[in-house]
Amino acid sequence: MNISSYASLRQQLLVGTISCSNIVEHYLNNIKLNEHLNAFLEVFETEAIERASKLDAQIKKGNTGKLIGMVIGLKDNICYKGHKVSAASKILEGFESLYSSTAVERLEKEGAIFIGRLNCDEFAMGSSNENSAFGPVKNPHDNTKVTGGSSGGSAAAVASDCCMVALGSDTGGSIRQPASFTGLVGVKPTYGRVSRHGLIAYGSSLDQIGSFSKNVADSSIVLEVIAGPDEFDTTASTNPIDNYSDVSAVSEKKKIVVLQEPLEHDKTDSEIKEKVQELINKLQEQGHEVVIKSMPLLDYLVPCYYVISNAEASSNLSRYDGVHIGYRSPGAFDMESTYVKSRTEGFGTEVKRRIMLGTFVLSAGYYDAYFSKAQKVRRKIQDYTNQLLTDADFVISPTTPNTAFEIGAKSDPIEMYLQDIFTVHANLSGNPAISLPMGKHSNGLPFGIQVLAPHFAEKQMFDFSEYLMNKF
Repeated sequence: MNISSYASLRQQLLVGTISCSNIVEHYLNNIKLNEHLNAFLEVFETEAIERASKLDAQIKKGNTGKLIGMVIGLKDNICYKGHKVSAASKILEGFESLYSSTAVERLEKEGAIFIGRLNCDEFAMGSSNENSAFGPVKNPHDNTKVTGGSSGGSAAAVASDCCMVALGSDTGGSIRQPASFTGLVGVKPTYGRVSRHGLIAYGSSLDQIGSFSKNVADSSIVLEVIAGPDEFDTTASTNPIDNYSDVSAVSEKKKIVVLQEPLEHDKTDSEIKEKVQELINKLQEQGHEVVIKSMPLLDYLVPCYYVISNAEASSNLSRYDGVHIGYRSPGAFDMESTYVKSRTEGFGTEVKRRIMLGTFVLSAGYYDAYFSKAQKVRRKIQDYTNQLLTDADFVISPTTPNTAFEIGAKSDPIEMYLQDIFTVHANLSGNPAISLPMGKHSNGLPFGIQVLAPHFAEKQMFDFSEYLMNKF
């Protein structure tokens, strides 16, 4: 079965040449063929088959939602009522969610079918999906390579055709970086565009739910469904939702800023630099105005991000202590040992590292030196980004400085953190950003180009992305 896009699939469903049951069977077969990727922590096989049958009956009666028959995978930090959710951590092993996230409820209402829960870095902390308590996810393009993180299972599931779309979360690039490594479209919406209700928190001022897909149109219709205000999330925006799914490649000429530092950075792969330069040349040939501008704050992005995100993680993860919620150590014998042993045994190395760093920057005597200063730097980053976009439509840069690296190749935490160097920008400034598959390296691995747009300009971002995908 060749499923190229949801639009074509939907048409086949409505005329009866294919059924939801056929679609689910196709994906379940592919999941079995790709078990070695370790993308799925759980497959909802029986449930998906039953839901497909019910949806087929609805279609015959003429009852269809916007996403009827779309098979979706869920990152293991997004709650789905009556199903396990663990954030790929031992500390939440066996925990079952009592409610569904707002995003899941809205997708389900429109006829989506959830196929399973997907592996990720523990509590979404990582850039390679090697920090999961359930082992690393392998890249479908080369099983010796990482998928990127933290939403690596989501990326691998879509790239290996085990589901049409997968939801992920993006705190510092956790959708866009894996999308780049696996040749997919990865979308991080504007902060507040999608409710965070039901998303297990990592960095509350940075987290956003987004999607992976093989084309712009599928991501756009998913965002159209899950976007909007929510009584359970006061940070969810009340801004009007544009008709995202009406994707039409732009015809008018645009002004595009290309950031200088990523093109000159010594960590950026030479072939990726060449591809961006090639894109610049083609855009100029098409009549678009391309301006190279400096991003003087580039070297401050990663330190600023990790101070803020770790501080928020320290606070958010304090509830997992063996008393309020989560794993309780069998070796605990009093209150102090319960806290210490449960958290020591329940959390993985990277999570413990970030909790300790976050606690340090929030501690007395260091709060002003680190956390307060990081917040001021963040404001400068946002102000500068807004300034860039006052007389330009988009900002373009590589999504990642390199293609996917080998599993186990990066043991130095700082080296791993620098994988986020081009993606954390959009999280710190709150802008929407998308990673588009823009070619293959001579090593055979894909890589992406990132498009960053003004706040709540997702419609324009999707249209321009479609233009790029069609033209280049």
